[in-house]
Amino acid sequence: MADVVAVHEETSNARTLRLRVPKLMGHLPGQHVDVRLTAPDGYQAVRSYSVASALASDELEITVEELADGEVSPYLVHGVSVGDQLEIRGPVGGWFVWHAEDASPTQLIAGGSGVVPLMSMIRAHAASRSLAPFRLLYSVRNPDAVFYRDELAQLAMPGAAAPLDLTFVYTRVAPPGWSTPPGRLDADLLARSILPASENPAFFICGATGFVETVSDWLVQAGHDPDRIKTERYGGIGGAS
Repeated sequence: MADVVAVHEETSNARTLRLRVPKLMGHLPGQHVDVRLTAPDGYQAVRSYSVASALASDELEITVEELADGEVSPYLVHGVSVGDQLEIRGPVGGWFVWHAEDASPTQLIAGGSGVVPLMSMIRAHAASRSLAPFRLLYSVRNPDAVFYRDELAQLAMPGAAAPLDLTFVYTRVAPPGWSTPPGRLDADLLARSILPASENPAFFICGATGFVETVSDWLVQAGHDPDRIKTERYGGIGGAS
């Protein structure tokens, strides 16, 4: 069981929960946990949520976006309070993870709430003061849907100890004065916004299945090494909701 020790509103329909897990000794950037809810009649629903934090302790954070037809996410976004307990399993996962000792250039690509596990990597990169080039391409509907807005802006400021190169692609509404009109990410914009193949970057891509598959195909077509591309799709046990 995990104790809910803090909650924070990320957007109008997304919330970060800080959980204290007894005997937890940290976690890897990119891992996830499975959350199980049990109804009074015994019905159970299990959903997987990526870890957003990079804490070397018995605590971790997950960020949950509410889905209108979700069985678990509405409760986690609106119903859970500090002091409640959640049944969780994990953290689990050992492939879609970033290791601080990896000095190679790293390109993160997020679609919507797919930024959550990538934020864990960004925070771990900053905490380690790694000098490895780190770049995030974040495709999101509009400015109000951006997770971790202030923290990302701070990490991307010139002079940061472990600088983050940050690029937004707004698909529906862009901020006033934005240099490009809103629209979906395409192969040309992708190529102009990421580390070049000549640097042999490691890729971590997370988002909806269609987004991940399309971006991965574009990367291979542009000459990037398929073995350097790691992907994570929305979902888990029963799918994320």
